[in-house]
Amino acid sequence: MLAPLRHSAFRYLAAGRLVNMLGNGVAPIALAFAVLDLTGSVRDLGLVVGARSLMTVLFVLFGGVVADRIPRRLVLVGSNVLGALTQAVVAALVLTGTATIPLLLALGAANGIVSALSQPASAAATPQTVPPELILPANALIRLGINAAMIGGAALGGLLVAAVGPGWGLAVDALTFAVAAVAFTGVRVAASPAKSTRTSIVADLREGWTEFTARTWVWVVVLGFMILNAALAGGVNVLGPAVAEETIGRSAWGLVLAAETAGMVVGGLIALRLRVRRLLLLGVACMFAESILLLGLALAPTIVVLLSAAVAVGIAVEQFAVAWETSIAQHIPTDRLARVYSYDMLGSWVAIPFGQIAVGPVAAATGTRQTLLIMATLVVLAVLGMLASRDVRQLRAVAPARAAEAAQTEPTDGGPGGSPEPAEPAARA
Repeated sequence: MLAPLRHSAFRYLAAGRLVNMLGNGVAPIALAFAVLDLTGSVRDLGLVVGARSLMTVLFVLFGGVVADRIPRRLVLVGSNVLGALTQAVVAALVLTGTATIPLLLALGAANGIVSALSQPASAAATPQTVPPELILPANALIRLGINAAMIGGAALGGLLVAAVGPGWGLAVDALTFAVAAVAFTGVRVAASPAKSTRTSIVADLREGWTEFTARTWVWVVVLGFMILNAALAGGVNVLGPAVAEETIGRSAWGLVLAAETAGMVVGGLIALRLRVRRLLLLGVACMFAESILLLGLALAPTIVVLLSAAVAVGIAVEQFAVAWETSIAQHIPTDRLARVYSYDMLGSWVAIPFGQIAVGPVAAATGTRQTLLIMATLVVLAVLGMLASRDVRQLRAVAPARAAEAAQTEPTDGGPGGSPEPAEPAARA
């Protein structure tokens, strides 16, 4: 289980991602209440978080091409330096009382572009830091680390917002970007298989698209997560803080988000030891749990209910996430991995900004409770849609000993009944 830690490049990568997630746990809470303090408008909050998500979606394919063309270490270091600068400006504006919605929109958009550059590189770097047989424990260890950091980040974010204000939470996020940039300088690995930089970006994208669409289980799950993530982003990220403001309070909302991540840690420990042949089927079925937190916010927004729901959601999500990242790493050639991740991210995230932006007007028209119930229904329908696919239901896990060979030789499935022994599941954005 701890064998990947013997590799220095993996240790630096895991440390950088852990610090990133510490900041990512603080930032959503701090930004949400910074906007609510500024205007008190759920619609403005949806616009600010939606602008960041939209830029991430628009530029993530370009980020995948960049990460497959140049050393991923350079991409990670550069993007985190830029992230530190943009978040430092946001923090300064909030702390000095000079923030405005247009400024937060512009800086959120800039930070979204930075995220689009870093995330494909971050996801694709792990297989370069460990031998093929250690990819599963490496992914599990990274997720345990970042989930533990998210627990601390969410709890710290809630406490900072309640005690000293959201500006200091945003300052902590800026600091974590800078620390992560330093950690990523240690991710020194062999270069990916030679890739001609004379090919056009369009040709690179076409090659990545071919890899992405060749496996039916990939695009079916990504399509399902397009709907699921939009519902969660609007329901939990936008309406969640607004409901918490009226019921359990700001610091308690931080504890709820921390509880979800605590569930992910427990789920990661379970995933390390779980051995089932149809991991994708199990992972997708677990996603029904995503509706529980939305239902809790709609029907019983008390601390006991929301904490319990958050833990259950976290455990379920992690079964899905570890298997997906391992599966993609085992079955996609290294030199195309970042581009496939970028298509995965694009499909999974493309509807998030629309969910974040639209949820405010919908809640104003129909009521917050009714909107949350609609979001929960969309989650259930998305999971049922994924389970309707025969490829998703019948996909089988690949033994670790065969991972290196499978990544280079697995035939495409082209539809139901194609490849006889594919892999596992998909991850929440």
